[in-house]
Amino acid sequence: MRLATVIVLCSLFLGVSGDGWYSFFREAVQGTWDLWRAYRDNLEANYQNADQYFYARGNYEAQQRGSGGIWAAKIISTGRKYFQGLLNRYYFGIRNHGLETLQATQKAEEWGRSGKNPNHFRPEGLPEKF
Repeated sequence: MRLATVIVLCSLFLGVSGDGWYSFFREAVQGTWDLWRAYRDNLEANYQNADQYFYARGNYEAQQRGSGGIWAAKIISTGRKYFQGLLNRYYFGIRNHGLETLQATQKAEEWGRSGKNPNHFRPEGLPEKF
């Protein structure tokens, strides 16, 4: 727990630009909301092979917020990957289950955080609402 706290605090110090703490914190909260909205839309769409699109879209929108949004997207993505690995390993006894899916998801997240168009991952037939 202490290590996680130190990592978060160091990330905050390294991620803050000249705009100050308030701007960084606001961007981080907005970026978190962008990721949540993409996740909620993914659940609502319930569309096969659309996960990568929604991961890319959430990270892209968070990236548009600024350094705080990028930081939030990285922390959330890393945390999700870590906890997903723990669940697979300890509760299901599975090692490297879904490794290809995890790598594809990471590619989509990095694509979005780099500012590239998330529609690259958009599956055909996904309703325009999303």
